[in-house]
Amino acid sequence: MDTVSTLVNSCLLPAYGGKRPPDWLLRELDDGLAGIVLYGANLGLLDGRIREIVTEPLRARHPDMVVALDEEGGDITRAEYHRGSNYPGNLALGVVDDVELTGQVAQAIAADLIDLGVTVNLAPCVDVCPGFDMPVLGTRSFHSDPARVAAHSRAFVTGLQRHGVAATAKHFPGIGATRVDSHYELPSVDASEELFRARDLPPFAACVEAGVQAVMTGHVLVAGVDDVAATFSRTFVTGILREELGFDGVVVSDALDMKAAQAGLGFGGAAVRAWQAGVDLMILGPMDGEDVCREIHDAARRALKDGTLTLSRLEEAAQRVVRLREWTGAPRRPEQDLSGIGPAAARRAVEVRGEPPEPAAWYVVELRPEPSISCGTVPWGLTGALRRLDRLLGFCEIAPGTAAGEQVLPGGEVPLVVVVRAESADPWQTETVAALVADRPGAVVVDMGFGDTPVPAGRTVVKTYGAGLVNAVAAAELLGGRRAGAAPRDWW
Repeated sequence: MDTVSTLVNSCLLPAYGGKRPPDWLLRELDDGLAGIVLYGANLGLLDGRIREIVTEPLRARHPDMVVALDEEGGDITRAEYHRGSNYPGNLALGVVDDVELTGQVAQAIAADLIDLGVTVNLAPCVDVCPGFDMPVLGTRSFHSDPARVAAHSRAFVTGLQRHGVAATAKHFPGIGATRVDSHYELPSVDASEELFRARDLPPFAACVEAGVQAVMTGHVLVAGVDDVAATFSRTFVTGILREELGFDGVVVSDALDMKAAQAGLGFGGAAVRAWQAGVDLMILGPMDGEDVCREIHDAARRALKDGTLTLSRLEEAAQRVVRLREWTGAPRRPEQDLSGIGPAAARRAVEVRGEPPEPAAWYVVELRPEPSISCGTVPWGLTGALRRLDRLLGFCEIAPGTAAGEQVLPGGEVPLVVVVRAESADPWQTETVAALVADRPGAVVVDMGFGDTPVPAGRTVVKTYGAGLVNAVAAAELLGGRRAGAAPRDWW
């Protein structure tokens, strides 16, 4: 152990491979490592037993370590990766547009995270998504209206932090208007500085005013403001976020494994560039972090030696992380029972277009596009929820590119529901839906995606504004004419 090693460790949040924290991670925690981020690669193996297998053993050694994950609700869940979220996501909450409800959902999420031993929620997304032709963020955005996004972002941050769970406003300075995913290449926002300040900045300003503990940078280029991606931009991180908005909490990077972050410089080069810009805490990504941490340590030492990174910058970053760890040291579980708030919110978000469907048992056809890298392999769809309500006659799944005519469907008057989930215009889903419902007068389409999948005229469409488990239960209740007796987590 030495001072530099401990300083660098105090500014890193790696992941690990497998189910249980490995020996290398325990050693690095003993040498000041800030904490960990949990991903699907871990959570798919844990089956929800996060406290038992991960957080309790780790906290026995390091009570104040950071345990972070992305718990947005809706399509993006980690705490409920094994079954799907019990809370609607941002778009559904933005559609309902009840900021008190959004705050209550955030409080309920805080209670769940406290029970699991999680201290930092890498949420909410406060990005403004200006239209359905911008599909990268999709249902993770509250709305296209900056004022509405700002109001719900503030409510979410306040709800989480009321109970001692740190919120993270992301992805500064806003990725809602991007067309490519930063996991694969550097996205850009075609906006002037005037448009950026009017559209994308207000939600972040609202979160800072609400006392948000962390802000996550996006690997995004806003050429109207700077010619460097935001994570590596002193203009954005130090100038706008720190000096203009007055934020003095922890600036955390989005995952450095993304292609948009590395830019040929690897993890070490990306981390040094981010520290130089004013970022404090580095999220490394979902892979096992042993070799990555070593690479970053080597790069930091080289940068300190040649003067491109200063010891004072690392010390400043480390001190902010220490304050975050202290702030999360006394979680306070809500006194009121909020277990029913997720289902209630999801029901309010459901929208029926056309004639309301007659309650029945249904045969379900689910169109199954490839999941996004952000969502992972979280279970979704309508079959499970209808089965639990004893309203499922049968089902089939259709993979991308499969022609509708290849599916053998029940004949006669069997009620048919077609489930779609598209983030943007998808010709395959559009054509398949049209073919499936062509000769089925009573067929219903349940649209769980971001944009509106075109549906033949005269068909009933049920919009859920998200594909979380609770969104599916709300749609199933409507179709089946039966109410679930409890929150999904209590009977799933």
